[in-house]
Amino acid sequence: MEQELEQERPATARDIRRWRRYLADERAEATVYRDLAGRRSGEEREILLALADAEGRHEQHWRHLLGDQVGAPRRGAIRTRFLGLLARRFGSVFVLALAQRAEARSPYDADADATETMAADERIHEEVVRGLAARGRQRLAGTFRAAVFGINDGLVSNLALVLGIGATGVPAATILFTGIAGLLAGALSMGAGEYVSVRSQRELLEASTPNPASRNVLAHLDLAANELTLVYRAQGMSPEKAEIHAREVLRTVAIATGSVDVKKTGGLAPAIDEHEAIGTGIGAATSSFCFFASGAILPVLPYLFGLDGITAVIVAAVLVGLALLATGAIVGLLSGGPPWRRAIRQLIIGFGAAGVTYLLGLLFGTSIA
Repeated sequence: MEQELEQERPATARDIRRWRRYLADERAEATVYRDLAGRRSGEEREILLALADAEGRHEQHWRHLLGDQVGAPRRGAIRTRFLGLLARRFGSVFVLALAQRAEARSPYDADADATETMAADERIHEEVVRGLAARGRQRLAGTFRAAVFGINDGLVSNLALVLGIGATGVPAATILFTGIAGLLAGALSMGAGEYVSVRSQRELLEASTPNPASRNVLAHLDLAANELTLVYRAQGMSPEKAEIHAREVLRTVAIATGSVDVKKTGGLAPAIDEHEAIGTGIGAATSSFCFFASGAILPVLPYLFGLDGITAVIVAAVLVGLALLATGAIVGLLSGGPPWRRAIRQLIIGFGAAGVTYLLGLLFGTSIA
């Protein structure tokens, strides 16, 4: 039950400004959830609309405190308005990840004018949005993983290759052709490796998936022996649970007079389809090839446009640095973590690897000379 706030002192101008800001933010957040719901269906749509209704209840709390001092409608915080813009245009897992971080920043825990129920709501909202974002991350897991790893490998490996070769003092044309060769070799290797990896994993899962033809014999099993329990025990159930589940399946089969309703019985298949999380071999290979190539082309661009020497090195480093910051921030957003921390970490790792190769190039170039 929501506690009633009794004001022991008149509201100050500072209180009024803060309450109006909270009111505007709650309106904006409710709009974000409604916009996201408009791009969803089924259960996810219902959940998002319920979140919007909860933000509406919080809005009424601040309206009650403000009374006749609500004033003209104000716009929400910049980050909330930006979130709303993304929700209207995209409605993707990126928006849910941003919404998750926004819920985690709720000021209600430390604000005496907010009720304990409101503060608790915001904490629960964070977990609800985390759950919705996790669904989206699972759908993206296969091809997105290949894309992120591909572009980062392309950026770091080809920058290291270009800087290492360039540090030896060879002509710019040699650096250019070396970079292009590294791009093609790396992209083909990444694509082939990702295809083999994902395809092999899917084949292992398929080998563990029950044969559909086995469902047709359920009606003819010996009810006394009930060997179906062995199937469920092999899948990890305890003997007791396997016995109960097997009897329920056979009872349903008997009621259906020999026709197996897989939706009711669950058949012999495991409850979770892991293929969706892995993605397809072709999709992962294509993502790896394209993204590795798009990352690996950046260190080569200065040489393609005729630059050489230290100028080309600086331009290549700047281009790769910006790309590393961007990919790191995207990974941070999707993981629900601080995007800039992930971006800086990505930059340090990438430049560290390239810097080591550059120093080795200088060393070998000096020894050859």
